[in-house]
Amino acid sequence: MRKDISTPQSTKAILEKHGFTFKKSLGQNFLIDRNILNNIVNAAELTEDSGVIEIGPGIGALTEFIARSAKKAVAFEIDQRLLPILQETLAPYPHVDVIHSDVLKADIHQVISEHFEEGQDLMVVANLPYYVTTPIIMKLLQDKLPIRGIVCMIQKEVADRLAASPGTKDYNSLSIAIQYYATAETMIKVPKTVFVPAPNVDSSVIKLTIRKEPAVKVKDEKFFFEVVRSSFAQRRKTLWNNLISGVVSKEKKEDLQMILDEIGIDPKRRGETLTIEEFGKLADALLPLVK
Repeated sequence: MRKDISTPQSTKAILEKHGFTFKKSLGQNFLIDRNILNNIVNAAELTEDSGVIEIGPGIGALTEFIARSAKKAVAFEIDQRLLPILQETLAPYPHVDVIHSDVLKADIHQVISEHFEEGQDLMVVANLPYYVTTPIIMKLLQDKLPIRGIVCMIQKEVADRLAASPGTKDYNSLSIAIQYYATAETMIKVPKTVFVPAPNVDSSVIKLTIRKEPAVKVKDEKFFFEVVRSSFAQRRKTLWNNLISGVVSKEKKEDLQMILDEIGIDPKRRGETLTIEEFGKLADALLPLVK
């Protein structure tokens, strides 16, 4: 019986054999804990018919666990030096394809149509490089891919923000952007010790389940996000001050006051106290002022 790629001994042997050195610029931290890998895959609730997109497979530790649970997997790897290693470690899993590409530049819709069956149950499962976590997750959500959800290992602080509720210190424009497209749930907290090399921060596994419809129906999605971003521009400022400096011109102060009165939002409130529904109402009401 071959040893899992993820055991500390196997990881060390693979890295030594190939003379692999970690690149800090690529945020490479490889998982060496079976239980955590199991938990990540279990959180994705895969079936034998599922397809999986993985980002940053490293030497294939998580990929192997995905391959044992899914019908098909495609992994995006940006580091060319890892391709021959993956070819070797994933040889027992012919239903896994590795694509040498930066996922942020990839046409994921095209990859899905080339590698998966139409209507197949699809999940993104990944141990994401921490320096590009947010752009990757936002791309996956904004590209409106035909996926059921995303289960990924990310920095704990970021996970706390993604799943934060209104009125909490972690709640910000990112919380709203994510929760507009998906429901967010932190599955497990992960210590630094389960990685090689150990990162400087603790991690969490988060599960995002894609909503069939966005959390709120808005007239102009782009403007909605602009209002949200402006409302959080300076956390200590009131909603009124952030909107005046970011969205509405000073000449239209009276109109802004009237709109806030009409929709029942106190201008003295701070952005972090508003729910996503209130932001939806606010954006729709402000739209005629800026058009």
